[in-house]
Amino acid sequence: MTEKLQKARDYEALHRPEVKSQLPAYHLTGGVGWINDPNGFAPYKGEYHLFFQYYPYDTQWGPMHWGHAKTKDFIRWEFLPAALAPDAEYDKDGCFSGGAVEMPDGRQLLLYTGVEIRPEGEFQTQCVAIGDGVNYEKCEGNPVITAESLPEGSSTRDFRDPKIWRENDTYYAVTVNRGKDGSGDVLLYESEDGLRWQRASILYSCGHRYGTMWECPDLFHLDGKDVLVHSVMEMRAKTLEYHNGNCKMYHIGHMDEEKCFHAEVSHAMENGIDFYAPQTLEALDGRRILIGWMQAWEGAKQKIPGMGFMGQMTVPRELTLRDGRLLQMPVRELEAYRANKVAYKDITIQEETSLPGISGKVLDMILEITPTETLYSRFTLDINKGGGFQTSITLFPQKGTILLDRSFSGFPHDVNHIREFPADFHDGKIRLRLLLDRYSAELFVGDGEQAASMVLYPPKNADGITFRADAPVRVSIEKYDLEIRDNWRAAQ
Repeated sequence: MTEKLQKARDYEALHRPEVKSQLPAYHLTGGVGWINDPNGFAPYKGEYHLFFQYYPYDTQWGPMHWGHAKTKDFIRWEFLPAALAPDAEYDKDGCFSGGAVEMPDGRQLLLYTGVEIRPEGEFQTQCVAIGDGVNYEKCEGNPVITAESLPEGSSTRDFRDPKIWRENDTYYAVTVNRGKDGSGDVLLYESEDGLRWQRASILYSCGHRYGTMWECPDLFHLDGKDVLVHSVMEMRAKTLEYHNGNCKMYHIGHMDEEKCFHAEVSHAMENGIDFYAPQTLEALDGRRILIGWMQAWEGAKQKIPGMGFMGQMTVPRELTLRDGRLLQMPVRELEAYRANKVAYKDITIQEETSLPGISGKVLDMILEITPTETLYSRFTLDINKGGGFQTSITLFPQKGTILLDRSFSGFPHDVNHIREFPADFHDGKIRLRLLLDRYSAELFVGDGEQAASMVLYPPKNADGITFRADAPVRVSIEKYDLEIRDNWRAAQ
């Protein structure tokens, strides 16, 4: 083990206990310091491992390490020691994003981007480390994929984020590169042993249709289709589905015999304010599970004074396809942690209303909203309410949209606080599921046709929930506290 990696492990072992009481109740963080992209989300020896971009020493981005945690049920996590540090010549300026896979001999292979800044510029290459689920050794042959494999005219600086998997005794990886036209390409690589790689195809090209450079690709089979997921830089807004800046997209389509991807439909993956760089795995029972970084780069400097961590992941989500759409819902394992059910059936609400038992900041709540004789034009759910703070979720059935407004949610400085997105109403009727944690809200519409995440910073006493509408509506509610005891265990 290198001195730099040992230093990171010693630091997190010392300081994670100090930060434990500040952490979200069930959303994964690094336990201390900064995190961003999820990496290496994959099953290993009957459990699920997640690595993440990590800088343990501060709550802002720094030279990237790989942090590490594992879980059996996607909800209760165990922190493991840092897996990678930027301690080799080819990754001395950062161990950037990548993937993980279990090898036939029982070891775990990590494929990641190494960053090296030389006098002539920045170079990104793909590197391998192999280990036992805790300790990893970088391979002597690193880097294993270099600029020599790139198509003519490609960038050596924007060549990153390999996602690896194994299929029919062959290793595959998708990675991104800025092509000769200056926009993103997804490249497909293959290998027999995970160490010697060759480019199989230019899988899919942006052609300036969606932003410029792409990041964090993922390719998987789902319900008889091939699905390509990636994050987008410098996106220009298109209607309400896509917003300016860093977006997330998925394409549903098929692979041809030349190993090129053909998109049949393309959509934004998430409608919230804070979501980026998602990665998926195939669970042991066959489900496709996604997790993402619940943060936007633009708001990443917004911190609560004294906070010892920065960045958190979404709740893992089950993915399915229906009618050309990718549906996302919280993993079913979360329901095992529900407690203290409070329910209301078909109550009529118009004026601002609070209900006994409906409050809190760590909960799982399902709402069904139905019009009465007059179709309402506005229904608002206010959460994290108290002391002048609140976050609002407003439904506009006649417009077919939902508006998120966190302008009064505790942020110390102004960033983007409002997001409006299209939603599926059925004659004004709609079903919502809302997950709240200490610093976040995740909203799911219908069966997961839309999902929206946002980071929140309300004070501890702002836990009120109210409802209001501009015409009488019938509302049914099921609200559960979420009790995840003894979370954030550290490896012994």
